[in-house]
Amino acid sequence: MSPALAMARTTFTLPEELHAAGPPESRGLARDEIRLLVARTGGLENARFRDLARLLLPGDLLVVNTSMTLPAAVDGIRPDGRPVLVHFSAPVASGSYVVELRTGDGPIRDAGSGEVVYLHGGVRLEILGAHPDPTLEGSRLWRARVVVDGPLQEYLSRYGRPITYNYVDGTWPLADYQTIFARHRGSAEMPSAARPFTHELVGDLIARGVNIAPVLLHTGVSSLEVGEPPQEEPFEVPPSTAWLVNQTRAAGGLVIAVGTTVTRALETVAQINGTVVSQRGVTDLVLSSERPARTVDALITGWHAPQASHLSLLEAVAGAELVQQAYDGAIQGGYLWHEFGDSCLLLPRRRRTRVALVA
Repeated sequence: MSPALAMARTTFTLPEELHAAGPPESRGLARDEIRLLVARTGGLENARFRDLARLLLPGDLLVVNTSMTLPAAVDGIRPDGRPVLVHFSAPVASGSYVVELRTGDGPIRDAGSGEVVYLHGGVRLEILGAHPDPTLEGSRLWRARVVVDGPLQEYLSRYGRPITYNYVDGTWPLADYQTIFARHRGSAEMPSAARPFTHELVGDLIARGVNIAPVLLHTGVSSLEVGEPPQEEPFEVPPSTAWLVNQTRAAGGLVIAVGTTVTRALETVAQINGTVVSQRGVTDLVLSSERPARTVDALITGWHAPQASHLSLLEAVAGAELVQQAYDGAIQGGYLWHEFGDSCLLLPRRRRTRVALVA
């Protein structure tokens, strides 16, 4: 079971008009034309995401997530005929899957062990018990067995659609939920911090001398309860990325995580001195003021809901004071929230000493 979560100090009230109801393309903007709030200890700067190259220095390192978003939402019917929406979150041991059952009003909490949900194509979803605590009554998440011919991902490709929430107007194709770095299928929801990147912007970054390295972390459903810690998630930090992170740190550059998923993956393999090792597995790491970041110096992120567990992670990287300043500035400046919204670059510090690398 995941460890308890220390509550974030950042507090705010999110106005309804700041919910991004659709992709920026639907607002007449290119992906990299969304707004970018740059938060430094010396103050805030309003920019566009396509300005990112000028905001970083040669030798800095961006680390991105190569996970691809699945069409993880499927319509179903409960035994009494009531409709239900099934969100497939993540595989667990013994061939079962963590799922969330929802209606338009939110999570369904009256399911129980032995219940069968009937899905499209003659597929059955058999509820095995609450997750992660099987003794919990009124759970939000459930462990289930999927009775399907062939791989589940192929079934989802045929019958599923992207997970969406009620602040999004209409439906949008799966391509709108993919980043340009997506290579490996597995995320229930988009690692959205990297969505604003375009191939042109990547070219600008490379020309600037900014390096880019991949990690992999498959995300589960993001609709966490207040105070609920992140779910266990599979990850991989390849040897080449571990080497680049360590070289960047030795040379005095910044290691900049593109998203909370990247932060979690890198910090899972971070040693006490901040160096990282190559590893794959499942992480239950919870970052907070009690376990601050060791490796990640800066963070590109979207805007998270009030009391979201992600706020503790942001504070673990940038400190509670800077995160609060950023969120206050974003609300005052009319920045848009959620996966199709605007972005933030948290730059709490710049390394002052660059150490010469030993050949």
